[in-house]
Amino acid sequence: MVRQIGIFGLEGLPMIEEGDDLAELIVAAAKRNGVDIEHGDVLIVAQKVVSKAEGRTINLNNVEPSRRAVELSKRTGRDSKLVELVLRESKRFLKASQQIIIVEDRRDIVNINAGIDKSNVEGMNNYTLLPEDPDESAKCLRSRIKEQTGKKVGVIISDSYSRAFRRGQVNFAIGLAGVDPFIDYRGKQDLFGYVLQVKFSAVADELAGAAELVMGQGREGVPVAIVRGLNHVDASTEFSSKDLIISGEEDLFRSVR
Repeated sequence: MVRQIGIFGLEGLPMIEEGDDLAELIVAAAKRNGVDIEHGDVLIVAQKVVSKAEGRTINLNNVEPSRRAVELSKRTGRDSKLVELVLRESKRFLKASQQIIIVEDRRDIVNINAGIDKSNVEGMNNYTLLPEDPDESAKCLRSRIKEQTGKKVGVIISDSYSRAFRRGQVNFAIGLAGVDPFIDYRGKQDLFGYVLQVKFSAVADELAGAAELVMGQGREGVPVAIVRGLNHVDASTEFSSKDLIISGEEDLFRSVR
């Protein structure tokens, strides 16, 4: 049998607004696209629509920059109000240049501008912030989809980030529920009997990256994809996207926290 999975981008979702029942809209879109949700599906959901539904949108006109934000804005050339938002959403300031501010955000993710984003957000001064707790957001979506369909699925909330030492951005998992973020090959044998020592695949990130091929990042208007045929959904175990984050003790490129 040929090993394969399918990735289906859901078209036709409306522009999401605060308070929308995102799960209900996803289920309806799946029906319209002819790919009704099934047991074992993994849903990849763009952070942007989750943030909008949860009211994580802010207008810069309502932000009062702190003294530190003003100082950093002079160093980076960025709007002091945007810098203030970055500081509010961050645990630790790491690096800054004229183009970017790199921080460790309140979710322990190292990213640019604390994940604050303008793309695909209506309104000149409106920006989205990341969900307060992406894992909890994924868990709620998963539970609500089960209520509506009776199907046990996995949910991954994704966002695109730059990568150290590599050009370009890739979709990563920032929140998940019902899906093991890893495939662990350690202790298993390869084709020639060698026992694998370190092979530990970050399947949640691989799924997020693969889904981006149908979701896109521009005008595509496809914020949700269904991955089918992976057989990686696990409803019996609590998983967390934080398991994907390397600890300070393991990080060879930053000083130990």
